[in-house]
Amino acid sequence: MNKRTGAQILVDQLAIQGTDRIFTVPGESFLSVLDALHDCGTIQTVSTRQDGSAAFMAEADGKMTGAPGIAFVTRGPGATNASIGVHTAMQDSTPMILFIGDVARDDRDREGFQEVDFTAMFTPLAKWAARIDNAARIPEYIARAFDTANSGRPGPVVLALPEDMLRDEVEALDRPKVIAPAQPLCPDAMTTLTDMLRDATDPIAIVGGAGWSDKAKHYFAQYAERIGLPVAVAFRRQDNFPNESPVYAGNLGYGP
Repeated sequence: MNKRTGAQILVDQLAIQGTDRIFTVPGESFLSVLDALHDCGTIQTVSTRQDGSAAFMAEADGKMTGAPGIAFVTRGPGATNASIGVHTAMQDSTPMILFIGDVARDDRDREGFQEVDFTAMFTPLAKWAARIDNAARIPEYIARAFDTANSGRPGPVVLALPEDMLRDEVEALDRPKVIAPAQPLCPDAMTTLTDMLRDATDPIAIVGGAGWSDKAKHYFAQYAERIGLPVAVAFRRQDNFPNESPVYAGNLGYGP
């Protein structure tokens, strides 16, 4: 293994995990990451005007692709501006990873410039929030971040990056690409569902949540139309069912 800076290791892991673009307001706390992204060549860097915009773009990217959307922001105001995008990703079950450039490790707990305890701040808003203090463990943290963001109910992960850690030159073992496990349908549950629909006098389906592929939408629409099942969509899930379908029952809104 050759020695690399923490920033180079981080960008290498993003490339291994299939990241093709990141959204950011360039900040001085992670300049070494921006240099590594420039040298990478396979990851597009999208510069935004405001940190909240970067987070919302990453959230939208994760929602459209099914892979974690990636955002980089600086500490303090950058992280607080981005927090609303993290909260949206949590409520919408969107895979997303927010990286925050942080104060140097030796300056921690000294009320340094724009210092915030990001693990404490984001733990209630995200599936997992952590701080990477050892550059050699970056591959471990990134693999876990992608696995956490994608597995079960998808959602956001937040990782704080001390600026001096990103400049450390260490040896690190790359981790392979994380593949989200596919959860098969339960045959007994499907049989029960079919029986309940057959016995119901006024059934209605409400579709929402994550993981609706174009194929899933197509086949569910065919099924609903065949049996005459009205289908409503949950808040911010208007595209989970074809609105022109004869069994489309409309959008429930955000306070049904």
